[in-house]
Amino acid sequence: MKVGIIGAAGYAGETLVKWLLKHPTAELAAVTSRTHAGKALGTVIPGVRGSDRGIVFSASDADALAQSDIRLFFLALPHGAAAEFARVLVPAGKRIIDLSADFRIADLATYEKYYGKHHAPELLKDARYVLPEITDPKWKTEAKIAASPGCYPTSILVPLVPLLKAGVVSRNNIVANSLSGVSGAGRKLDEMYLFVERAESAKAYGLVKHRHLAEIEEQIALHTGGSSIIQFNPHLVPMRVGIASTITVPAAPGATIDGLYAAWKSFYAKAPFVQILPSGETPDTAYVVGTNRVDMSAVHDPRTGNFVITSAEDNLVKGTAGQAIQTMNLWYGWPETAGLI
Repeated sequence: MKVGIIGAAGYAGETLVKWLLKHPTAELAAVTSRTHAGKALGTVIPGVRGSDRGIVFSASDADALAQSDIRLFFLALPHGAAAEFARVLVPAGKRIIDLSADFRIADLATYEKYYGKHHAPELLKDARYVLPEITDPKWKTEAKIAASPGCYPTSILVPLVPLLKAGVVSRNNIVANSLSGVSGAGRKLDEMYLFVERAESAKAYGLVKHRHLAEIEEQIALHTGGSSIIQFNPHLVPMRVGIASTITVPAAPGATIDGLYAAWKSFYAKAPFVQILPSGETPDTAYVVGTNRVDMSAVHDPRTGNFVITSAEDNLVKGTAGQAIQTMNLWYGWPETAGLI
């Protein structure tokens, strides 16, 4: 089945290219970029030299793409731009997996509070937020647009949602501290992301109102039967890829670490990309880079009464491109793990 990537020259697009070229069922048939139109794929993304099958970047022309025989498009674009392409492609019968934030938030007022004006609000009804391990499978028949989650939310929602649903943890006083590699900011020229600025340096940013907070809190409310206010503290650290999150949450009365692990193991019994580590063995980004996994574990602190939960993922794979491919696999009834590790 032919698929295309719109905006294939960024970090997320490049990661999609590398994984889709090896996919057993999907055929990468188009990659677009306004900057690189006419250039060979292997020239722009040297990592696929010799395996790029002669693919050449085309211009990002929504009308032309809508008339093609490509059935599904990945939108690896900034928010705002993705919605503009969806407005053309969805009426043409194309399926969309959007890696931007444009369709992650169901409530329009919330979206506009965090991101500004929405460029295709009429399509929100056709979109479903798809975190494969958590989202109800009925999305596969309801959606025309699958909104792929953000990298930080994936690292927080995967560990937290089953525990809130099971009543193992409190809904209040939840604090999530997340550390991200520099690639999470995207491929752009900005003084903040220069090597000499980031090497040997770590800093918090986006405190109090990071944009990913909106989807974290909305998804918790949708999936756990109640709302929670999260104290989310993202940090930028000197590594290329990876996210490590530490979530501190009060244990519910009578809850034990064994009960927490029982809730996880029940919820993720058939989840191939969730690895639950023994209590006390904390996940390490070094061992998830290049995979579509989330590794996670937890400990109980009897002094504070808190559970301390840790997770790790590759922000460009499980946090972005790999998760989008996982969603494609499920949407078309293919093995969930096809083309992924």
